[in-house]
Formats: sequence, structure tokens, C-alpha cells
Amino acid sequence: MSGRRPAAPNPAGAHFLHDRALISQLVRAAGARDGRLVLDLGAGSGAITARLAEAGARVIAVERDPRLAARLRRRFDDDPRVRVVEADLRQVKLPHREFLVVASPPFSLTTALCRRLLGDPGVRLAAAELIIQDGAARWLASPRPRDAESAWWTARYEVRLARTVSAASFTPPPSVAAARLSIRPRPMPATAQRQLRVMLRAAYRRPGARASTVLANTAAPGAPGRRLLIRAGIDPGALVEQITAEQWHRLALLPAAGRPPPRSGNPERR
Repeated sequence: MSGRRPAAPNPAGAHFLHDRALISQLVRAAGARDGRLVLDLGAGSGAITARLAEAGARVIAVERDPRLAARLRRRFDDDPRVRVVEADLRQVKLPHREFLVVASPPFSLTTALCRRLLGDPGVRLAAAELIIQDGAARWLASPRPRDAESAWWTARYEVRLARTVSAASFTPPPSVAAARLSIRPRPMPATAQRQLRVMLRAAYRRPGARASTVLANTAAPGAPGRRLLIRAGIDPGALVEQITAEQWHRLALLPAAGRPPPRSGNPERR
């Protein structure tokens, strides 16, 4: 026996990032400077919050643990660039204006966080740099979405696995591998987003069916036929589950861009 005490239970998956070099990389990559509004979701001891403030960002540090939130308030009480919010990241009100996220949230909340940031088309997320569990990072960054929900996220946001992260970068060290995930919005107008949602709902009812069969029968105006599928780089004979996030993005843009304007009608008949 080593004589060490066993690690305390950590059911929430909270592992506090302390790697200064990695934190600086996250801040630079997100462009968090010059008054940009940045959310540190699951701020913990404030290591990321402090570096964001040093870079000149306006920081909202969100922490649900009352004791940690109190420590954050004491630490940043004299810093006008930082506002501490004691709240659950799954429920905290998101800004109406454009914002960034630089965070190392509890691993167990990754899916909930993605739903908040990537699920609502009204959320104005400009960029996110996240440290999450490696397995979750890999399925999120996979070229082929695994279901309609992840397709909705990744067709509208480019999700990239930037690097793996050592367990030594955390206190306490996690028992599973971690990774850095970079998220950036893909340009997509509201009309294309509505078209995308309809297509995904129809397609993933039968993920093992051929794309041309399923998508041609969607109820959306201008539903994609073989020509649009080909223009989006999709083999009409490919299965729905084989379509990549990039292809979904291109396909959603094509009907929105190529649909003719509605007819105004004959004014003499009105």
C-alpha cells in the first residue's frame, strides 16, 4: 500500500484545470480579449476566469457550488471585469448578445452543456473552447453525426478535436482521458436552419434508409431531390447515417439559396 488516502468521491465529475499553458491556449484560441464577453461555465477555483480577465475580457464566472462561488466572489471582488454568478450551467440565463465560452465544465454535464449552447438557434455563441472527456469530444467531433440531435449541432457548428489533455492538468486528476474541443459557428440563415431541422427529423426516423428515399419525402417546401443531394456532395444511394455534418450543412443551404421567391399573384385578379 502507498499509504495515501483514497481519493474523495467526485460524483459530479468536477476536475479543476490548473495547467496555465493550456489555459492560455484556450483564451488565445477563443479570441477572448479587448472587452469580449466570455462565460466560464463551471468556474471552480477561478483559474480560467483569472486568465480571461488578465487578457482584457469581460467574464461571467458561473459556479453552482455555494462554497466555490463564495471563494470566487472574494477572489474577484475588486475586479470590475469579473461577475460571479452562483447558478447551474444547465439553467443559467445566457446573454442576448454575442458571447464566447472558455470552460472546463464537469464531465458529467457535457451533453447538457451542448444542448444549451448548440441546440437553440437563438443562442449567439461566437466561439467555444472546452475541456471535456475525451470520448465525448471524439463523438462530437466525428464527421458523421450519430443521431438527429448531434447532426443539428454539428451541421450548424464546426466542432473540432484540437488535442488530448493530460490527467496531470487537473486537480484531482480524472480517471478518464480529457480533450480540448473547439467550436465555431457555420454561417446559416434562419430559412436554412428551418429546412435543416425538417430534413433531420425525417431522415433520422430511418437512419439506415437511403438518403434519396427519405429526404425526397420530407414535408418541407423544396425538399431535396437527387440533384440537390449531388450538389451537396451526397451520394443519393448513401444511407442517412453515412451523411457527414459538412454535407448536412451544404444541403440545408442549397434549398434556401436556390428556392425561387414566392409569386406575388396577378394584381388584376385581386
